[in-house]
Amino acid sequence: MAEIRLATVEQGRTKIRNVPIAVTPEGFWCCPSPVVFQKTHKAKNPPNRPKPSSPSPKTTAQKKETTQLIEKKTASTPLRPGVASDGQRNLRSDTSGMSAPNVVPERTSRHKIENPPRKVAIEFGEPGTSNMKVVLLGKQGFCVKLSVHKNVLVDNSSFFADKLSEEQSGLSCLEIDDCEDIEIYVETVGLMYCKDMKQRLIKQSVSRVLRILKVAELLGFSLCIKSCLEYLEAVPWVGEEEEEKVVSSVLRLQGEGIGVTPVLKRVSSEVSNPPKDTLSHIMDLVLKSNEERGRREMKTIVLKLLRENNSVPNCAGSADICNETIYTSCRSCFNSLLSLFRQATEPEFADKSMDIKDPVVKQILLEADNLSWLLDILADRQAADEFALIWASQQELAVLHTKMPIVSRYHVSCITARLFVGIGRGELLPPKEARQMLLQTWLQPLINDYSWLQHGCRSFDRKVVEEGIGRTILTLPLEDQQSILLSWLGSFLKAGDNCPNLQRAFEVWWRRTFIRPYVDAQENFNF
Repeated sequence: MAEIRLATVEQGRTKIRNVPIAVTPEGFWCCPSPVVFQKTHKAKNPPNRPKPSSPSPKTTAQKKETTQLIEKKTASTPLRPGVASDGQRNLRSDTSGMSAPNVVPERTSRHKIENPPRKVAIEFGEPGTSNMKVVLLGKQGFCVKLSVHKNVLVDNSSFFADKLSEEQSGLSCLEIDDCEDIEIYVETVGLMYCKDMKQRLIKQSVSRVLRILKVAELLGFSLCIKSCLEYLEAVPWVGEEEEEKVVSSVLRLQGEGIGVTPVLKRVSSEVSNPPKDTLSHIMDLVLKSNEERGRREMKTIVLKLLRENNSVPNCAGSADICNETIYTSCRSCFNSLLSLFRQATEPEFADKSMDIKDPVVKQILLEADNLSWLLDILADRQAADEFALIWASQQELAVLHTKMPIVSRYHVSCITARLFVGIGRGELLPPKEARQMLLQTWLQPLINDYSWLQHGCRSFDRKVVEEGIGRTILTLPLEDQQSILLSWLGSFLKAGDNCPNLQRAFEVWWRRTFIRPYVDAQENFNF
């Protein structure tokens, strides 16, 4: 808190804005409207006005005479700070509620250039009933005078209680330098006279209450601090920026032993680790939903929020728990998909009615979509290597895949395509054995479903998938590349556009096989 000293206001050097005080049934109330301070600042720093045209000699003479009269009148009756006109006193007595301040026009008088700039002052309170003055000095000579009661300050503020101790009991005027927020300072002092503080704060914005809280903390106004915290605990916070301001302001009070827990409970839990069971419950709700629009929107939201978690540093423990939960969901989907394929490939399944077959086919589509979504999450988290290994080892599922009608199975090939894209982009780095097994197990089923994937999947991008397959093949030893590409060549020459076009990978393999060895041999010979 700034230093306090006995106030001394230079006579004849202050421009006074006398503000009528509103006396409410609750008692003294001196909270100013922001308009008061805005008008005062504007009056102190008026905008530049264009110069008038040259006056006539007659007008100039009249102006000089008027100026001389004003100077004589000003010299005989100098301005006295803190004194209001009779009209202002009548306005005070007639006011029954808080009204707009009555700003007294400035008296213009010529002064010498070497004189210091005049202060701009506003007065609040009723000097006739108060027994003390508090003078607040802000920037650029801005000044506010409060006519207050010593016992009210001492009872509500530990700061004023210390300053107005027995050693200074006779002090009748305090001056506080360098007030950063005079407007809120005045309002906070006014709250000391308020019996129902909640009703006053409920009309304020969150940002203004935070300013009041800061001043109340400086003044040691515990009742106001409590009321501000109760307000912040109950009012909605709009946007992340406002939330951060509230939390930072409240955390500042935590070290002083003030009860801020109710406010902080909105953003933090007493549980130290992320709730694993809660995350698992959310994943289950999304994965088991049958409402298409709700599933799609919630999958997008959860994926976005998990991406935000990835950007937070120093949360390795939380990431491990999240990945474990996701893989638990993956295994559940794998088992469900395999069970559905077994059911759909039974000999008697084809003879059953559509009422029985349709739910199975829809559930296969649902599980395939779930696995694709979980793979996207794991790829974003750079934790999809195990997924590639699990999918590559699904030999039984791949065999059953060939026995299913293509219209019921082709969505499963989207999972294979997504893995090839991820490996081609470097989003996942499974070991060589997993890459070999993935191509041996799932490339031919993907080729068989390729025509349906192009026309039936909205998110399917042929060029991206073909590039991913080719790059995955080229990560294998040269002998494996040859085996896979020669097998692909036979399919491509038969199916054409209904088969992935891996010509780029084929060209790279060709150069590695037929050109590079001879180039290397020639360079070694010349060397």
